[in-house]
Formats: sequence, structure tokens, C-alpha cells
Amino acid sequence: MDWKGRDVISIRDFSKEDVEFVLSVAERLEEELAKKGSLDYARGKILATLFFEPSTRTRLSFESAMHRLGGSVIGFSSASSTSVKKGESLADTIKTVEQYGDVIVIRHPMEGAARLAAEVAEVPVINAGDGSNQHPTQTLLDLYTIKRTFGRIDGLTIGLLGDLKYGRTVHS
Repeated sequence: MDWKGRDVISIRDFSKEDVEFVLSVAERLEEELAKKGSLDYARGKILATLFFEPSTRTRLSFESAMHRLGGSVIGFSSASSTSVKKGESLADTIKTVEQYGDVIVIRHPMEGAARLAAEVAEVPVINAGDGSNQHPTQTLLDLYTIKRTFGRIDGLTIGLLGDLKYGRTVHS
């Protein structure tokens, strides 16, 4: 499967085959990392992390993964220290940041912000949470954990607890 240039905005954009492919690659990378400690698949690549709202686990997960794959990370964890504070639009921020990075990870409080970023950007965009809408990478991680635990993702009954109305992971 060719994933070059593909955005990750909504889990609904993935076919079952896409999900299974991602899970198989994740398993292979986990095994390689266990043996080698770090990899060089992303050598020379830059991940731009744009976190317009607070995050600890998601932001650090992306940054850690990029470093383990041999790449670099730039970005911000608070929009208050960017030109957004001076009124720069999301589209303008994306157009600027894509000049510096090879892929953009965005977390934004507005539903649809990640899709807007993907429409504007010429580099791939990954949705790390947009309002109460989606968090597809968390869903993929949850599916990977389920598969590792139960050996499969089909034919299981899963219960979802917590904030069902605003929880973006539940919506994914």
C-alpha cells in the first residue's frame, strides 16, 4: 500500500485493509525497535507538531516516535507563543509551517481544523484531535492494543466509558 503523502484525518477515511496494514506495520516497527533501540526510516525528515490546546501524552508520543524513527521535531505546544496570538489564520499558519516540515501533526480545539489543515497543506497532515470530533491515531493505538491483547480485532464486544458526548476517541 502506498501511504506517501496521505493524510490521517478521520478513522472513517480508512478501509478495513488500511487499518490492518497500519497495525501490521506497527507490529513490525515495535519488534525492530525492541531489537535495535532506534531506527532510521525518518532520517532527514522533520515532523512539525502544532498543538493549539494542551496535551501531554499525544504530543510526547508523536515526538518520541519521530525521534525513535530517526527524524527531527519542530513545533509548539501553545498557540500563545505564535503568530496566531496576533491574529494569523489557521490556514496561514499551516502554509507557513509546511515550509519547514515534511509532515504536520495538529491538535486544535475546533472541530474540522485538521481537515481544513489537510486541504490547505501540501504535506501530509495527521489529526491529533480536533475539538470533540476525531482522534484517529488514538483509535489506531487502541485497536493495536486490542489486537495484541486478544490476537484479533474482529468479533469482539467492546464497551466504551467516559465522556461519550465530547470524547473524540469515542467518536473515532
